[in-house]
Amino acid sequence: MTSLDSLKQYTTVVADTGNFKQLAQFTPRDATTNPSLILKAVQQADYLPLLKDTVAAHAGEPIDEIVDRMLVRFGLEILKVVPGRVSTEVDARLSFDTAATIARAERIMGWYEEAGIGRDRVLIKIASTWEGIQAAKALEHEGIRCNLTLLFSFCQAVACGEAGVRLISPFVGRIYDWYKKSAGAQWDEQANAGPNDPGVRSVTQIYNYYKHFGIETEVMGASFRNVGQITALAGCDLLTISPELLAQLHASDAPVERRLDPLAAKNMAVKFVSYNEAAFRYALNEDAMASEKLAEGIRAFAADAVKLEAMIQAL
Repeated sequence: MTSLDSLKQYTTVVADTGNFKQLAQFTPRDATTNPSLILKAVQQADYLPLLKDTVAAHAGEPIDEIVDRMLVRFGLEILKVVPGRVSTEVDARLSFDTAATIARAERIMGWYEEAGIGRDRVLIKIASTWEGIQAAKALEHEGIRCNLTLLFSFCQAVACGEAGVRLISPFVGRIYDWYKKSAGAQWDEQANAGPNDPGVRSVTQIYNYYKHFGIETEVMGASFRNVGQITALAGCDLLTISPELLAQLHASDAPVERRLDPLAAKNMAVKFVSYNEAAFRYALNEDAMASEKLAEGIRAFAADAVKLEAMIQAL
């Protein structure tokens, strides 16, 4: 049994890529995309025709519509390969506009439905800002399921759980990156590996909180830097993993043991917390890592959306 097969005993494996031609070999249930992954894919010869076809089919439409058509087109191709769900992201430049996020999500879902895809097979990815979480709350009431991304702090996870979102994507690797950079020469890689990794600890705390209080929001660890971070979260509801790390897990036969357990979480001493908008903003502000990585993530996704627009306009 490969390490990947071993991991699948406890956790739903999700592929984190826009490269749908790589997916089948790893048999993930779901797949996630983001503007950066789609931009990376369309720069490859295999996927450029998809971009050209989409642009030609929707010539004359506003650029934001063509971009979203492109994202949906990739999603439709991915859904031919995976049996479960695809996550498609709302433009990061709308991260602080609840109404605009809702409208964009409804448009994306409408195009999937026009293509014959049910709402159960699509998750709309939205940044875990206060405005994004409120948009997701409204969308969930409409039956549009959401994946709250760029999640770095406990307060973001609690607010998502209270909003009743379907799934959250706490970012393991980017948390690790921040603490490693912050520590500089004092960083001890061995002491901060496995269950002691700061990103792993963050996801573990969120998972245990959700399971202890019976919160139905799914936890999907994301943004991994190495296989050790993945195996340290075996038992998490889902883990979304890059093709490179999926290949490493597939090539290994090292056994993977369950690390997160819902029954164990039920028996833990966990304090219940709740956030209104003011408390949420203060808690996020108090967390320098989360504040910086959230802002950085939104900027990076927005920049890649601009690059994708430029590619389209150049065709």
